[in-house]
Amino acid sequence: MKTTLFGALKQKKIFGDAFWALFGQLASAIALLAGTRILTELVTPNIYGQVALLNGFVALGVALFSYPFICAGMRMLPECLNIGERTYLYGVVANLTTRSTVLAIGLLMLGGALYSYLKHSDIELFMLAGILLAVTVRRELGIQLLIGERKQRGASLWQTSDSILRPLLAISLVWWGGAETEWVLLGYILASMFSNMVWMFVQGIKSDKNKHPTSIAHNFKTEVWTYALPLIPMELIFWVNGLGDRYVISYFMTAAEVGLYAATYMIINEAFNRSAMVLLRTFQPVYFQCFSQKQFKEGFRILWIWITCVIALGIIGVSLLLITKDWVAFWVLAKSYHSGVELMPTIAIGCALHALGGVLAQPLLANKRTQLLLLGRVCGAVTAIISIPLMVKNFGLPGAAMANPVYFGVEALILVMLAKPWRQIHFENKDVIEPAEDEKVNIRVTA
Repeated sequence: MKTTLFGALKQKKIFGDAFWALFGQLASAIALLAGTRILTELVTPNIYGQVALLNGFVALGVALFSYPFICAGMRMLPECLNIGERTYLYGVVANLTTRSTVLAIGLLMLGGALYSYLKHSDIELFMLAGILLAVTVRRELGIQLLIGERKQRGASLWQTSDSILRPLLAISLVWWGGAETEWVLLGYILASMFSNMVWMFVQGIKSDKNKHPTSIAHNFKTEVWTYALPLIPMELIFWVNGLGDRYVISYFMTAAEVGLYAATYMIINEAFNRSAMVLLRTFQPVYFQCFSQKQFKEGFRILWIWITCVIALGIIGVSLLLITKDWVAFWVLAKSYHSGVELMPTIAIGCALHALGGVLAQPLLANKRTQLLLLGRVCGAVTAIISIPLMVKNFGLPGAAMANPVYFGVEALILVMLAKPWRQIHFENKDVIEPAEDEKVNIRVTA
C-alpha cells in the first residue's frame, strides 16, 4: 500500500512537471513567433541578419563559458541531502559561472575591437552584445537550477516572462527609434534585466545559517569542474552544429541571406526544440533522480517512454510541416522572408534527428560519462565543419538546410552506439556500465 501511494504521488509530480514545462514552452513559443512576425515586418533581412550574428556570439558565450557549470549544478542537485548543501552548490555554480562570463565578455570585447579596427566600424554593437550575454547567463542560471530542483512552475514563469518581454521591448524600441540593430539588442537587454530582477526576488534562495565544513564546498567545486570540463568543448561543438552555418552563409553570401536563413531556421527549430524541451524538463530531473536513488529499473522505463515520445513528435512534426509549410510562412514571417519556405522540411528533419540524439545520450549524462558524450558530439561537429561549407558553396541556402540532417544524423548514430540505451543497469550484471569509484561513494552517501 505504501509503495502504491508513493508511486501515485510520484506520477502526479511528473504530470505536474509536464504541465508547467508545457506551459512555459508553449507560452514562450507563442511570444517568440508573434514577436518574430512583427519584427520581420519592421526590419529588413539585413538588419535581422546582423542581430542573428550577434546573438550567435551571445549564445557561444553562454554555451562555452557558463552552461557546462550550470548543467553540472543541475545534475548534482538531486544528490544534495539538505538545504545547506543545495545552498553551497548554488554558490559554487554561481561563482564559477560569474567568473567565466566575465572572461567571455572580455574576449567578446577584444574580438569586437579588432573587427571594428579592421572594418572601420563602431564597437557599440559588441558592447551591447556583451551586456546581453551577462543578463542571458543570469537568466539561464536561475531557470536551469530551478528545473534541477523540480520547481517547474517558477522556471516556466521566468522563461515565459522573458520570452514575452524580449520581442515586446525590441519591437517598441524599433517602432520608436527606427529599424536599427542597436534598438533590437537594447530591447532584449532591458527585458531580461527586468525579468531577472523580478524572478530573482520571487525565487530567491534563503540563506542557510548552519555552519558547514569548507570541505563540502571544495568537494562540490571539484565535482562541478570534473563534470563540466568535458562539456566545455562539447558546448562549442553544439554551437557549431546549431549556429555555425549562419557564419558560413555570411562568408559566402551576405547578411541579408543570413537574416532570411536565420528567421526560417528559428521558426522550425523553435517548434521542434520547444517540444523536445518539454519532454527534457519533464523526464530528465526524474531520470537523474532515479539514478541518484539507485532505482535503475524505473529509470530505464522512464528513458524509453521519453525516447518513444521524441520519435513520435519527430515523425508527426515533419509530416505536418510538409503539408503546412506555406501556411506557416504566411503567418509567422513577413513577405520578404517567404522565399525560405522551401528550406523548412529539410531543416525540420535535421531538428528531429538532433532532438533524438539528445535523448539517446541521456544514459551517458546520468552515469556522468561526459567524455563519451563529447566523442559523439565531436563526430557530429567534424561532419558539420566538412559538410556546411561544401554545401553552401555549391547549393547556397538550400545547401545549408541540407547539411542539417547529415551532421545531426551522424551525431545521433554515434551517440546511440556509445550510450546503448537498450541496456538496463543492474547491480548483479557486471557487463554493463558501472559507476566510477567516486560515483559509488556518492550513491552510498545519498542512499
